[in-house]
Amino acid sequence: MTRDGDRPRPEEKQRGPVVLRREHRIEPTTTDQRLLDSRGPSDWVHTDPWRVLRIQAEFVEGFGALAELPRAVTVFGSARTPRDHAEYALGRALGAALADAGFAVITGGGPGTMEAANRGCSEAGGLSVGLGIELPFEQGLNDWVDVGINFRYFFARKTMFVKYSQAFVCLPGGFGTLDELFEALTLVQTKKVTKFPVVLLGEEYWGGLYDWIVRTVVASGKISEKDLGLIHLTDEIDDAVKVVHEAYRAWEETH
Repeated sequence: MTRDGDRPRPEEKQRGPVVLRREHRIEPTTTDQRLLDSRGPSDWVHTDPWRVLRIQAEFVEGFGALAELPRAVTVFGSARTPRDHAEYALGRALGAALADAGFAVITGGGPGTMEAANRGCSEAGGLSVGLGIELPFEQGLNDWVDVGINFRYFFARKTMFVKYSQAFVCLPGGFGTLDELFEALTLVQTKKVTKFPVVLLGEEYWGGLYDWIVRTVVASGKISEKDLGLIHLTDEIDDAVKVVHEAYRAWEETH
């Protein structure tokens, strides 16, 4: 058989939805045979097609576990905060205040400030959630997590933080906290999510960053003046909870 009038049609093999032609079609075994015949090498678990299934599984597990979560606030902060530090006490008090206000608390599930927020929420009778991540230097979920999920992939975990939260509150933290902070601001600025406040709790720690945004980023026209309204800088837990409440009421009015 010819194609385009005179060119011979190449021999082909179908592998599911994939078409293999010419030398690329050579396969000594079928997919079913490779599945059932023998164990073989384990390299396949590290291939990109298999990663897609793992990623899909993480989304399915996350959506399934969190689908019936009540209104919630995600709290970010450093995993390196000692338990005797004032920032740990602040995180614990914030977790309790959010629980008293009727919000579940979601954290990255690790130690430090994350543990503090989970602990404060749990001690106050709230629902404490931890979304952990596979890292070489963190030791699983903290003991104050009531509902916990461990993720391999940051982007699957990030989706859960945003999808199941009504607000982010950022306590002093490092690169991980900064990453989540700016991603949240970008999503709100571009209206990928709406009615989603971002609170920076701790003026001494966050004040320099906020000033730089005002004096450099806004002043040079990289963001607009109104974008500053996406950031709420405060030292007071009551102020943070008030911002969350007001945003949640505004969200309810549109749903």
